[in-house]
Amino acid sequence: MKKIAVLLSGTGVFDGSEIHEAVLTLLCLTQAGASYQCFAPDIEQMHVVNHLTGEVNVDDKRNVLVESARIARGDIKATTELEIEKFDALVIPGGFGAAKNLCNFAVNGSDCDLAPEVEIFINEFIEAKKPVGFICISPVMIPKLYNAGARGTIGHDSETAHAFNLMGGQHVDANVEQIVVDEANKLVSTPAYMLAENIAQAHIGIEKLVNKILEFTA
Repeated sequence: MKKIAVLLSGTGVFDGSEIHEAVLTLLCLTQAGASYQCFAPDIEQMHVVNHLTGEVNVDDKRNVLVESARIARGDIKATTELEIEKFDALVIPGGFGAAKNLCNFAVNGSDCDLAPEVEIFINEFIEAKKPVGFICISPVMIPKLYNAGARGTIGHDSETAHAFNLMGGQHVDANVEQIVVDEANKLVSTPAYMLAENIAQAHIGIEKLVNKILEFTA
């Protein structure tokens, strides 16, 4: 049985992992016959957003690992606990936590950096030549992790695509049900809720991404 790492960034679309994308990823992995282990960095969130009002709660401080444990039903490990030899691939759901906590793209755009713990974690998979799947906004990290020309998609938002290319990546426009595959880097991405209007649409691309990642591990 293939074992896949899933990197979370908190809980909730505006300041953490997009919950639908995260759960669909876990469901699709299980349905495809793979097992998974959730991970998250043990760091403070950039900020906390009230998902009812959209307002930032300036007095609230939350930890990415602690919040991600909500999605993982408590079965989660810090990124520093990774034993790379036990895993076949990595999948990273989206949500603004990917652009606020895993990296700071939401603030710095093309001048962004990854959180050190996150960069080390993902690079372990890249250096071991293991496939990685990026969902929704998380593909903005691709150009910072791979050599120039790495292919990926966030859908067809022109401003984000421009930033992707500016960082050295090769952005490929895609619709919600499509995946973009970089065969040389064993790299797969899909827009999900960058474009999805409902959970069923998000599911189509995520299922394709999971299946392609597992195909790479064969």
